[in-house]
Amino acid sequence: MANKDHYDVVVIGAGPGGMTAAMYASRANLSVLMLDRGIYGGNLNNTATIENYTGFKSIKGPELAQQMFDGSTQFGAEYAYGTVTKIEVNDDKTRTVFTDMDDQFIAKAIVIATGSEQRHLDVPGEDEFSGRGVSYCAVCDGAFFRDRPLIVVGGGDSAVEEGLYLANLASQVTVLVRGDKLRAQPLLQDEAMKNDKMKFIFNTSVTEIVGDDAKVTGVKTHNNKTGEDGEMPADGIFIYVGNVPMTKQFASLGITNGDGWIKTDNTMKTKISGIFAVGDVRETPLRQIATAVGDGSIAGQQVYQYIQSL
Repeated sequence: MANKDHYDVVVIGAGPGGMTAAMYASRANLSVLMLDRGIYGGNLNNTATIENYTGFKSIKGPELAQQMFDGSTQFGAEYAYGTVTKIEVNDDKTRTVFTDMDDQFIAKAIVIATGSEQRHLDVPGEDEFSGRGVSYCAVCDGAFFRDRPLIVVGGGDSAVEEGLYLANLASQVTVLVRGDKLRAQPLLQDEAMKNDKMKFIFNTSVTEIVGDDAKVTGVKTHNNKTGEDGEMPADGIFIYVGNVPMTKQFASLGITNGDGWIKTDNTMKTKISGIFAVGDVRETPLRQIATAVGDGSIAGQQVYQYIQSL
């Protein structure tokens, strides 16, 4: 837990980017606080297996999160729970971070690493059955659906990866794809197509999630080519249709684009001096563990240089 209210650097978010920034900044002998609304690691904790991070042929997401956290705190960076509600720019030298626990932390520099979360379909029944058959995390909830039929909505990397994970548990995984082809990496597509428990239905959108008084029973669908409506039974619906940035609390700073992603230069600086952003929360063409770590290392070094200039 945090034991003071003044730091050189406050890092908001303890995913790969935030933890790397904290490590670099604390290794430069700066006092650093990492704040996160949950357990360190971010979306790593919702990822079963990682096979595209250099140095590991294959590693479990939570295991990598723990290793990163151990490295990020080895030089004295502190870690505390708290959901950041806003940032105030006090003057040319300090900013204040406010949390939902009524804590206030004053820092010379801030690194925003809040990441993104799964986009919702925004169809009837989605909110009603959330936690009762609707999920956005196969690792979190897949075990509840052993030997039962499931639907995955989406056609990108996440949808196919999580569909493969669920296929190890479910009796059948049906992937509903809005377009006429998958957007996932070819390697993932090949693996999924060879899996006997997975099938793909293209040009299909979910228009409603249906259920009884207790749980999900299926979805209503619309064929985007033929215009035909239908209904498909399932015990669970896993949704992977893209991500949205977690930046609402920073909107008043004017550092986001029209979609909410934070705009930075190639040194991770926002348009407000002393405020940096890294990882999935940034306006960037690729959101991966490797790119978040790269962002974090740059930000950690830039934070040091910024503070030295004050």
